[in-house]
Amino acid sequence: MPNYRIVRHVNNDEPAVSQPTPTETTAPMLDPTIAKPNGSEDSGERPDKPTGRQRLRSTITTISLLLLAPLIALLLTAFVFQSYQVDGQSMQNTLQDNDRLIIWKLPRTWARITGHQYVPKRGDIIIINEADLSACAQPGSKQIIKRVIGLPGEHVVYGNGTYTVYNKAHPKGFDPDTTLPYGKADTALLSDPQSPNVDVTLTSDELFVSGDHRGNSCDSRELGPVTTSQIVGKLVLRILPLSQGERF
Repeated sequence: MPNYRIVRHVNNDEPAVSQPTPTETTAPMLDPTIAKPNGSEDSGERPDKPTGRQRLRSTITTISLLLLAPLIALLLTAFVFQSYQVDGQSMQNTLQDNDRLIIWKLPRTWARITGHQYVPKRGDIIIINEADLSACAQPGSKQIIKRVIGLPGEHVVYGNGTYTVYNKAHPKGFDPDTTLPYGKADTALLSDPQSPNVDVTLTSDELFVSGDHRGNSCDSRELGPVTTSQIVGKLVLRILPLSQGERF
């Protein structure tokens, strides 16, 4: 339908009033409501932009966090726990070559802080710093993983492929291989009749350690006793392979 505009002639003295056409509409007013968090009041003011000092403070905080992160990781690795990978077959069948382990260091760290000696339990698997492996035809120092057989002050004898430990509680001796739960240790691997006989009495800070694969392990039978100060930490967890994850 055509639009019609009605125009009314008026006298020059009479103010003219414009009449909107039927098709003209007034634009609706927009709702001025602004979304804001619950419980907040709209002050009508915009937040101030961060000042130069605030930006500098934020930058320093970010840089500090980036610098502290590797330092914290280093401290944890040095004093609390560390990941290791098995290299060799001396702990078969309890541990396999390339197994990934978590070694717990905190008890040893705390013992050093308090000035005490860290002595693991018999049967624990520990990491040891060994400075001289020439007796094992391996020059230089290395970290090795072994099981604790004899504790400080005990008398340890190895002969005919069998360990016998003498102490105050067992003056007639006992075989730790038959009394300790070695988990997946293969009893066939625990015997090594070819190994030379050993007869040693440990001092107050010495341990006798051995691999579970006796025929393929260089341990205290060749290296002699190790001291408690050589201990790096104790095995607590195998994380890889995932199918063989295990707590110790």
